[in-house]
Amino acid sequence: MIPHHIICTLRSSVRCWRHVGIHIKTPRLEAPYFKSVRWYSTPSVHCSVTGMDEILRRVVAQLPTYETRDKTPPPPESNSVEFIVYYRSLEKEQKLEFLGKLSQQYGVDHKGVSELAGKVQDTQLRDLATILQVEDRLRYSLTPRYKQLLNHISRVEGGVKFLVDLRADLLEIISTKSSDSPHIRDLNGTLKSLLSEWFSVGLLRLERITWQSPCEILQKISQYEAVHPVRNWTDIKRRVGPYRRCYAFTHAAMPGEPLVVLHVALTEDIADNIQSIVREFSTVDSNEDVNKINAAVFYSISSTQAGLQGVELGNYLIKRVVRELQSEFPHMAQFSSLSPIPGFCSWLQGLLAQVRKEGRAADLLSAQEWREVEQATDAAPGGPALDALRKLVSTSDWVRSERLAAALEPALMRLCAWYLYGEKRRGYALNPVANFHLQNGATLWRLNWQADTSPRGAANSCGIMVNYRYFLQETPANSAAYLQSKAIAASEQVLGLVAQFQKNSKL
Repeated sequence: MIPHHIICTLRSSVRCWRHVGIHIKTPRLEAPYFKSVRWYSTPSVHCSVTGMDEILRRVVAQLPTYETRDKTPPPPESNSVEFIVYYRSLEKEQKLEFLGKLSQQYGVDHKGVSELAGKVQDTQLRDLATILQVEDRLRYSLTPRYKQLLNHISRVEGGVKFLVDLRADLLEIISTKSSDSPHIRDLNGTLKSLLSEWFSVGLLRLERITWQSPCEILQKISQYEAVHPVRNWTDIKRRVGPYRRCYAFTHAAMPGEPLVVLHVALTEDIADNIQSIVREFSTVDSNEDVNKINAAVFYSISSTQAGLQGVELGNYLIKRVVRELQSEFPHMAQFSSLSPIPGFCSWLQGLLAQVRKEGRAADLLSAQEWREVEQATDAAPGGPALDALRKLVSTSDWVRSERLAAALEPALMRLCAWYLYGEKRRGYALNPVANFHLQNGATLWRLNWQADTSPRGAANSCGIMVNYRYFLQETPANSAAYLQSKAIAASEQVLGLVAQFQKNSKL
């Protein structure tokens, strides 16, 4: 991550075409609200069980009756502010207890729902208008009491960001199994539904990030980059400069905060390695030659807000960016990702351990391939050779050896193709990056050997990367086939490697 002051200082030194202010605006809560807010500066004293109950009774308003739902004035905004201030004062364990109380004690009135469900059943022989009204009452009764509090919090300045962070806390609670309460899961589902409405694609703004963008935005782009870490100021300048594009979705309720970021390389052909994209600095200050731009390569997409997990943003960003690029370069017809394959090495280590335990090494690689591994590693046949292979996969040392790389390439490419194409979770691709692009309608197009020779690339995927190609006329049909029938669109290269796996690996 690049320190904020360094970006600003260096950019000033290269004579930016305009002065960029260094004032960072952070979400704040209006001062008048705080006049009626109780402060909780000592959690150990004020955050007792009694204090939690008192806060919730005060700030979570009663759900209006069905008849008065449109006539009841909203609670004072100080209630929302007080909730925010109190929650932020809590320690991690206290937040879990607080959210447990909120979700369990201020959820749906199950008794009322049961009574109305009976009335729906009783009115089935009545006229349609009566049936619809009773059904509407039932629908309203299914609203958790805390939902209106969440809605009111969203209207306070900084409230939407607070709720995004609150959902991140809920997701952590669920993923770490800190609580198995169904009420917590229901609160998470309610909040996810609200966030999906507030962050619908029609309410998002597409922004292109350039070297002239505010310093704080460039700092956050650097900070949030999760795929290929930004090394220095020249690196970030390169990624937003000529032959590169950087786009982000933003939202009016979270100003200055990119939600999801997409990096694009503009190339003559679809790139087959990441080194040529992130380590190429010769054109930092050059002018773009449109005749050298035939393809758009999406080489990094990062979601910046953990609390927006499950809210569809990345797929819409890619579609919007494709339209932007088509407008800027009407002749452009090639769109593809250059994607990492996280999890491949972990999966492969598990497979090798299983084969070792069951004594079935001959079922994984051909006899010739095992001889090459034995010769390259000076290992004895059988178990020692398999152990040597496991050790190689766990390090990146072999990447620098042409002999080892040549010996491992056929087997690793074959295994990687199977991992992406054949390994499934509930019928869909096990690999999360593959699942994302296949849902979008991309084609599993090309595996690239030694495409990421960095230690991270070798550790995650043995240096292999993959292109998911977007054939625009085929993406709707591909997406439907994948989502509905779990069918993966793949190229001849990938299918050929899969066939080799099935032939050579008797698994």
